Amino acid sequence: MTTPAEGTSVADHPTRAPLVLASLILVAAVANLNLAVANVALPDIGKAFDASQTDLNLVAVGYSVGLAASVLYLGAIGDRYGRKTMLVLGMLLSVPASLVAGFAPNIEVLFAARLLGGVSAGLAYPTTLALITALWSGPARTRAIALWSSIGGGLTALGPLVAGALLEGFFWGSVFLVTIPLALLALGLTWVLVPAHVNESTDPVDHTGGLMSVVLVGSLVLGINFVPVDGMKTVAVSALVIALASGLAFVIRQLRARNPLFDPKVARRRIFWVAAVAGIIVFGTLMGTMYISQQYLQNVLGYSTLAAGSAALPAALVMVLVAPHSAKLVESRGSRFTLLSGYVAIVAGLVVALLLWDEDAHYWVVALGFMCLGAGVGLAGTPASHSLTGSVPVARAGMASGTADLQRDLGGAVVQSILGALLTAGYTASLTATISASPQAASVSDQTQAALEKSFAGAVDIADRYPQYAQQIIAAARQAFLDGDTRAYVAAILIVLIGAALVFFVFPKREAETALLAGYAAEDTGMGSGHPPSDDDRFRDGRTGPDVAGGSG
Repeated sequence: MTTPAEGTSVADHPTRAPLVLASLILVAAVANLNLAVANVALPDIGKAFDASQTDLNLVAVGYSVGLAASVLYLGAIGDRYGRKTMLVLGMLLSVPASLVAGFAPNIEVLFAARLLGGVSAGLAYPTTLALITALWSGPARTRAIALWSSIGGGLTALGPLVAGALLEGFFWGSVFLVTIPLALLALGLTWVLVPAHVNESTDPVDHTGGLMSVVLVGSLVLGINFVPVDGMKTVAVSALVIALASGLAFVIRQLRARNPLFDPKVARRRIFWVAAVAGIIVFGTLMGTMYISQQYLQNVLGYSTLAAGSAALPAALVMVLVAPHSAKLVESRGSRFTLLSGYVAIVAGLVVALLLWDEDAHYWVVALGFMCLGAGVGLAGTPASHSLTGSVPVARAGMASGTADLQRDLGGAVVQSILGALLTAGYTASLTATISASPQAASVSDQTQAALEKSFAGAVDIADRYPQYAQQIIAAARQAFLDGDTRAYVAAILIVLIGAALVFFVFPKREAETALLAGYAAEDTGMGSGHPPSDDDRFRDGRTGPDVAGGSG
């Protein structure tokens, strides 16, 4: 059941639509900036806390973990108890979370604060897309989602610039404090402008399934991060076993629950699940590449924090320029064509990073890689989100928006964790081999070797202690980093190619997509008679007849 819309709506958009959309985008901006600012500060954080590469991985993904683990559950709660309330609570919680992160006394508190910040985003961020879905319709919704997606993605890419500028004059914690004024402004605008109780559900929330989803995502990401760490294999395997068990329990629960958190009937719709997987790969690749590239620019090329942050500007600029064209392509050529176009650009950017981002790379090479990546995400982001929201009833907008956020955040957390684990493993293996081959290998103590292999920051610390060997140590650490990021970029290319194959072979072409969406709408509003045909029936031999639109079988 759904409650009637209390938000004032005119035609296919709400009244004061530009102001409402600006408020929702500002709320999303707080989450996007918080998500992105940590990467530039990682070298400084590593020095401040003598952190290992795994510690830095966890700080980098902590926000994504908190958001990804809570987003489905909190999206469903927003559908039931009020989306505007979730926006307000999320912005309120983001303030203390940012304060604790900014003044964290150790790496453990910093990680915990990042998790809490992610939960605050889980309260607010999915609700922004849910409200766009509820308040806009038709082409106006596609345009609104394109703006939401492009500006959000642009701010993710601009985050490093903001952080880099701050780190030129302030301490590392300043990058976590910068969003507090934005959060307070977003809180005020939300309170005044955003309508309350628009097409919300009256069905009870599956709290058991929600808790299972939290355990599933959290244990999965932590397990991936701990796999390459010496002495943590038991913890990693235990976490992954917990993830597997909770995943199976979650699926069984959703199949049996009267009001499932993640409706299997909707989730098995071809447009929905393929778009979900496609988005996970797109946004995960973006976040993983940003994570590695910021360390590459500072550690290998020797960029300052401001220069490293500025280097990502081409990605943000191209993303914002391309996204409006993405919305037009979705309308004219369909989501499949637009997604595949985005994948081509992303692969091009990753190939540039793999082959040309070495220790002598000129900035134009760096910019070229970022521009390709920005173009790919700008093209693919809109159809990934649009396909999700278009294939779900408005009353379950929280499920669609939660899944759209999982694209960014679970994708970001998992892909970034995989790439980070490969970077860590490659770095450690390379440095171990270098030390073993060195004529001074016998004189290197176990403690010194452990510090060298822990992270690039550890190698810099050892170089400072032994200035007579500083040049060799830094050169070895740079080469080790490049060996590690080679593994990561190869894996990223393979992941994107798998996603492209999935979209090419499974996602429907434009005419079939339109017919399927019409069939879903008829099914959701009870317009069809009998049982709607399955996706396999609709796609057999490429046929899309009147039975699709009518929902009859």
